[in-house]
Amino acid sequence: MSNALIVVDVQNDFCEGGSLAVGGGAGVAAGITRLLAAEPGRWDHVVATKDYHVDPGAHFGDPPDFVDSWPRHCVVGTPGSEFHPELATDRIEAIFHKGEHAAAYSGFEGHADDGECLADWLRRHGVDRVDVVGIATDHCVRATALDAAREGFATTVLLDLTAAVAPDTTDVALRAMEGAGVAMRGTPVIRAA
Repeated sequence: MSNALIVVDVQNDFCEGGSLAVGGGAGVAAGITRLLAAEPGRWDHVVATKDYHVDPGAHFGDPPDFVDSWPRHCVVGTPGSEFHPELATDRIEAIFHKGEHAAAYSGFEGHADDGECLADWLRRHGVDRVDVVGIATDHCVRATALDAAREGFATTVLLDLTAAVAPDTTDVALRAMEGAGVAMRGTPVIRAA
């Protein structure tokens, strides 16, 4: 069996200067790049997820409530939907797009260009353990980690390589992940964007 790193939503709109910026996002992008360079053999596979909105309906709010609706972000074809330039993408074997026409927080709701879902891709490559990093700890990282555990993968979140939106929602996310048997290492970055 093998292991994989899942890089969640390290996109321009979620980093400083983006339309839905999370403080520390650019630092997370750079940190993931440094770790991949320093430990090239640590993971057998590296995959990534992207928010990839065409028309997600009520997921975009005007005004947004920042609970169920958000400012426009990661719209397909815009610079905001691209990976942050500090994230090295040369090791990424597959990208799973999520949220084209509805809200989607977990990478396991996404699909590759050929339609394959993340769980099937991981199983096809013999993956039994995953590490999760990215943005945001309290939203898409949480949802992806919970689904990874639910799908039967031994799951660890490397919190030092995640950026969170807010302390309260991060506390809720950490408790949910702990309750689901997700291992966690480090401390999430929580700072104003």
